[in-house]
Amino acid sequence: MDLIRLGEKIISRRKLDGIIGEILTLRAKGLPQTEVASRLGVDRTLVCRLESLGEIRKGCRLAVIGFPVLNKAEIQEVLESEGVDFIFLMSESERWDFIKQKSGVDLFDSIMELITRAHSFDHVVIIGSNKRIKIFEAVLDKDVVGFEIGESPIQEDKYVETGKIIELIRAIKG
Repeated sequence: MDLIRLGEKIISRRKLDGIIGEILTLRAKGLPQTEVASRLGVDRTLVCRLESLGEIRKGCRLAVIGFPVLNKAEIQEVLESEGVDFIFLMSESERWDFIKQKSGVDLFDSIMELITRAHSFDHVVIIGSNKRIKIFEAVLDKDVVGFEIGESPIQEDKYVETGKIIELIRAIKG
């Protein structure tokens, strides 16, 4: 049942869930708290308090891009558990498949899309060769943290130590 009795009041759980969902959707689209409150006919402080109640982490948005990673599934799981916002990992064979499956224009578009996406984060960790790290630093022109797994060119999957990557992620997040 979605009706809840609170003394003399009857509250609709469905209505509350809908309003909360709409508040979060509008805020996620970038609307300011005051505009969301005005649109939905609620106080701005309600919007602020809802965000505070549900807040898991405040601050920097973090992306991790890496290749060629031998223990990709393990690193993916660790990064997800650490709250990394965007994870793009590939093994050497996946990297070659990524290249071979696309025409020149499609490959260029895919790379540009990845660069654009990476640029939207406050910090980007690059797991890769010394050369790839330098390329990402130049292209992104922002705070790029390199996690070097070998000298360029790397032609086989490299094991990434989970403890070291966790340590790095936690240091970045503060």
